[in-house]
Amino acid sequence: MKTGGNRIAHATQKLQRSLSQRIRMASAIVNVPKGHLAVYVGENHKRFVIPISYLNHPLFKDLLDWAEEEFGFNHPMGGLTIPCNENYFITLTSSLTQ
Repeated sequence: MKTGGNRIAHATQKLQRSLSQRIRMASAIVNVPKGHLAVYVGENHKRFVIPISYLNHPLFKDLLDWAEEEFGFNHPMGGLTIPCNENYFITLTSSLTQ
């Protein structure tokens, strides 16, 4: 059983983690140019900033559909998380700019 002091310390730690995460998320959003969006790719959640126009491209839509079906959408990093291989993502997005 937690004592009153332990509960307060635990609540304070949770609040600090939550605030820290919100600050990181806000920082990530601020560092994205207008007309772009941050995506986090792969196991290491490498951050990429991509044009929002990619969201309308059929190949990118297929990638998003696959990610949603396979893993659902989870955005703990403050941007879209895509759990595919980084090399695949780079190859795909490189083909969208041509």
